[in-house]
Amino acid sequence: MTSFFDRSVAPFILVILALAAAVPALNLALPPEQPFHVPTYLVALWGKYACYALLALSIDLIWGYCGILSLGHGAFFALGGYAMGMYLMRQIGARGVYANPVLPDFMVFLNWDHLPFYWWGFNSFAYAAVMVLLVPGLLAFVFGWFAFRSRVTGVYLSIITQALTFALMLGFFRNNFGFGGNNGLTDFKDILGFNVQAAGTRDALFAVSCVVLASALAMCRAIVTSKFGKVLVAIRDAESRARFLGYRVESYKLLVFTLSACMAGVAGALYVPQVGIINPSEFAPANSIEEVIWVAVGGRGTLTGAILGAVVVNYGKTYFTSGALAPYWLFVLGGLFVGVTLLLPRGIVGTIRHLWASRRKPETPDPDPEPVGAPAPAE
Repeated sequence: MTSFFDRSVAPFILVILALAAAVPALNLALPPEQPFHVPTYLVALWGKYACYALLALSIDLIWGYCGILSLGHGAFFALGGYAMGMYLMRQIGARGVYANPVLPDFMVFLNWDHLPFYWWGFNSFAYAAVMVLLVPGLLAFVFGWFAFRSRVTGVYLSIITQALTFALMLGFFRNNFGFGGNNGLTDFKDILGFNVQAAGTRDALFAVSCVVLASALAMCRAIVTSKFGKVLVAIRDAESRARFLGYRVESYKLLVFTLSACMAGVAGALYVPQVGIINPSEFAPANSIEEVIWVAVGGRGTLTGAILGAVVVNYGKTYFTSGALAPYWLFVLGGLFVGVTLLLPRGIVGTIRHLWASRRKPETPDPDPEPVGAPAPAE
């Protein structure tokens, strides 16, 4: 099974990198009338899928390999998105509706007379990039420090992570928080001096998203196949035994949880310029639950399954919510989760791996077969 996993990840990474090069080329090099031309709206849509896949990968790292079921990872995703959104808002400058060179439009509308201190520095991309990692990572570190050292596990940990994202959602809905309230941050103009609506910029964002996703997959594979990863699996399977053997379980959990939060923050930062908005709805607990479903559908503890599950479920969401079937999407999502739980508990990739291993496993011969017709042993 391990050899199959090793052979499956490298081609998966190559496919992602190939898409990073091929999709922008098909968008820019071919005219629209060509059959292989990729429209710009599809580039943005697939870029969004890549960001979701990175988010799912971050969840699989802690849930599939360490047994930490977080129902609040949408909070780290949204915080990374807000950090990037603040940078994009500062780039608007005097081109906003109220032509204020310093204050974003929503602050002018709310009669703010100065820029809050936590917005300082976001006119620099380097500062914003640091905040994309630092803010989700610091929150995860502080949260994990108290939760893991208090030995909160299982469903109780899942509940408090959900409470965390719900509390943040309520806070970001408030106008006096300074993050745009219900409307959030939008109407972005430039990123690094390039128009965010231009086809070339969208192609570049898609390519960067794919490269980051491939790099994260390679990093996660290196982690889970290392000695550190073996300890994580031991903690997942028998936490008390791992602690009895002398491992500092809390430290391992805290480190991987913080790393996962940083990955989710990067996913959010790449997501915002491609969709053009970030608002408090990204903190909704339902989003975090849906993200766990992505991993469950693809197969937790497989890495590639998390990516596949995110793409498959979100493609289904795009299909079902774009026409007459839109009112039934939540029923479909719920039915999908129930069906996978009952019929494919290992997920798509996990089931394929299990069937492959069973097919290749040779039958163990009887070490001392009894000849046909042999007499019964004497009593």
